[in-house]
Amino acid sequence: MDTSSAAPAPEPEAFRAAVDQLRRAELRSELSVREIPAPGRIAPFSFAIAADVGTPDHGRDSDLGTGRFILMHDPEEPEAWGGDFRIVSFTQASQDPEIGVDPFLAEVTWTYLLEALEQRGAEYHSESGTATKILSIGFGELAAQGEGAQIELRASWTPTGYDFGAHLTAWTDLLCAIAGLSVQPGATGLDAHRRTRG
Repeated sequence: MDTSSAAPAPEPEAFRAAVDQLRRAELRSELSVREIPAPGRIAPFSFAIAADVGTPDHGRDSDLGTGRFILMHDPEEPEAWGGDFRIVSFTQASQDPEIGVDPFLAEVTWTYLLEALEQRGAEYHSESGTATKILSIGFGELAAQGEGAQIELRASWTPTGYDFGAHLTAWTDLLCAIAGLSVQPGATGLDAHRRTRG
């Protein structure tokens, strides 16, 4: 039987509800957020969001801070996940060179994520991640850029309690924190960002 043209499986109600929560999450106004195509073949169902600090040039990530947040759903509950949902994230931000050489920067960045999840009441388990410090020096035609530093955090965790908006908001808290933004009350939902982008 030829299944090459078979229609994709309908999205489960649990996944549709989770995506709706993400779209209604209250996010900081300093962020440019948008839905992006989710990577295929890593889960039967997935939804992805990109976020940048400020307004980056078209087609480019922000030099201040950028990241990706992916919600995956598999009704079969993979053993490695310990549940039917899994969140995968990538977060990157520029740092002052003096901060970039701090031996505790990676540990502090990981702690930022866990604290943000706790403060937002986002329940989870099976968390994992890697933090990478990048130091750079420009030479030749790039000498003018001088020294630079970045911190990258790749993290994943299994959400529980199913308040998915809290997980997204916590992740954007992390992005803002490592980009050096102060805490502020103003926020708008992803749906509002989608409307303003047309």
